[in-house]
Amino acid sequence: MLYWLLYQHLFPVCRAFRIFRYLTFRTAFATLTALLIALLIGPFLIEQLRQFQIGHYILEDGPKDHQKKAGTPTMGGLLICLAILVPTLLWSDLSNPFVWLAVFSTAGFGLIGFADDYIKVVHRRNLGLTARKKMGGQILVAVIDALALLALQRRGEYSTRLVVPFFKHVRPSMMLHSLAHVPYLGVLAFLPFIVFTVLVLVGATNAVNLTDGLDGLAIGCTIIAAGALTVLTYVSGHVIFSDYLELQRMPMVSELTIFCGSMVGASIGFLWYNAHPAEVFMGDVGSLALGGAIGAVAIIIKQELLLPFIGGVFVLEALSVMLQVGSYKLRKKRIFKMAPLHHHFELLGWSESKVIVRFWIAALVFALLALTTLKLR
Repeated sequence: MLYWLLYQHLFPVCRAFRIFRYLTFRTAFATLTALLIALLIGPFLIEQLRQFQIGHYILEDGPKDHQKKAGTPTMGGLLICLAILVPTLLWSDLSNPFVWLAVFSTAGFGLIGFADDYIKVVHRRNLGLTARKKMGGQILVAVIDALALLALQRRGEYSTRLVVPFFKHVRPSMMLHSLAHVPYLGVLAFLPFIVFTVLVLVGATNAVNLTDGLDGLAIGCTIIAAGALTVLTYVSGHVIFSDYLELQRMPMVSELTIFCGSMVGASIGFLWYNAHPAEVFMGDVGSLALGGAIGAVAIIIKQELLLPFIGGVFVLEALSVMLQVGSYKLRKKRIFKMAPLHHHFELLGWSESKVIVRFWIAALVFALLALTTLKLR
């Protein structure tokens, strides 16, 4: 909105407004705007949540030390969503379809999380939406994202080919081109891409959701992952950097740098209140929105296969749950003392703060590893 007003309309009148055309300037100010929104609105939102008794309910079979957190205001993810979306709409070029796609993914998954949290609050229990409804809603949002990307592909603004880390000439397509022109079967040509997009988005949202179990853990890892995505979106849309790193250049995705910068600023601002001991929890409205945002950006900039490195801690947390459940069903034995993985280390005797900081360090290592793969091709 500010880009449209200050650059598109006021630049012809005053040449000083040309600074608003620079992506780095708008990204920096979007990050600061998100940070200020989170810091300034945070106390008011926390107080409102406390007055309405929107508190967190602790699982009875969780670590005993967590029972003292019962009643801490939850649904703080509303602050995260607000601090991401408002700066994005203010500082980005709203004629860019990829910006709207990222906004839709964040808001769509956040809405599912809001419904889940709201039911928990109303019924005063730890279970919100049924697993079927929650998963169905996530799949629906992911399918809409996939269809939107396919529409952009038909316009030549997007590619369904994957970028494979370490292999610059390997670009497998996620479409069955042999079926594209077969009567009545042409729609099946898009099925692999739709399924793949659903798996990435649903996997990302639930991985972040599972990581959100300790004060500041998920949001700290999100800051690091969003920072890595900020770099990736910028170089993917930059003609010199994309050519030097031998990346597929996508000029239009550069506007997502502003979205990623907003995510960084919003996450830092929320961490101010979510750091141990937390004054507020993000709830599913925050974790699902962040997962949807991270997954959507990775798909748009064609770094889906790099996402397990960008969000390495999220992946480890999700894998620990799958391994634990699978092992218990097959062998009636548990691999970890408790899943997700952060609870396992708590039961090993690590303090909550130690688990959080060490997981942050691991997230940073994963993110740096992801960025180093850009030139290792």
